[in-house]
Amino acid sequence: MTWYWFPDNTVLCNFAAVSRLRLLKEILRGRGRWVEAIYYEATNSARFYPELASIGRDGWLGEPIQIRDQAEVDLIEQVRRSVFGGSRQRPTEHLGEAQTCHVILNWPAFQGSFWVTDDRDALEYARRRGITTRDTMDLFCEATVEGLCTQDEAYKLLHEMARLGRHLRLPNRPEDIR
Repeated sequence: MTWYWFPDNTVLCNFAAVSRLRLLKEILRGRGRWVEAIYYEATNSARFYPELASIGRDGWLGEPIQIRDQAEVDLIEQVRRSVFGGSRQRPTEHLGEAQTCHVILNWPAFQGSFWVTDDRDALEYARRRGITTRDTMDLFCEATVEGLCTQDEAYKLLHEMARLGRHLRLPNRPEDIR
């Protein structure tokens, strides 16, 4: 069984902010996937981080997963509003989180997959539901273990992301990245 990794738009933007989407692609090693709402979020975020536009073109997260069954759409909407705080006035707010959790929890092809997000509330919800979660710092730990970057490089990139206004968990020193 293949376990896929579903990065949230927060994670995509973190790597794009420091021009390191190629590193994210290498970390995911062909396991990356995304739902339709995350695809649209990344497309919209490309106004701020133009490099994001390349993900769909290059196809390294696969085709966006579409959810068309009305019963599933209704369930996702319920979770989006009751769990993640989405509103009727903003119909796409938190849709990516709700779709991703739904697909990982309910679609046999994706059960056991990982969700990668830096949204603390969403991360806690996913963990309570039994979804294996990671965040940007965890991805850098993976990158150092795989030899894709050093602890010093990872430390600097994470702190640069924060300096650029990204909100993520940070190590206190390079040695914390392992």
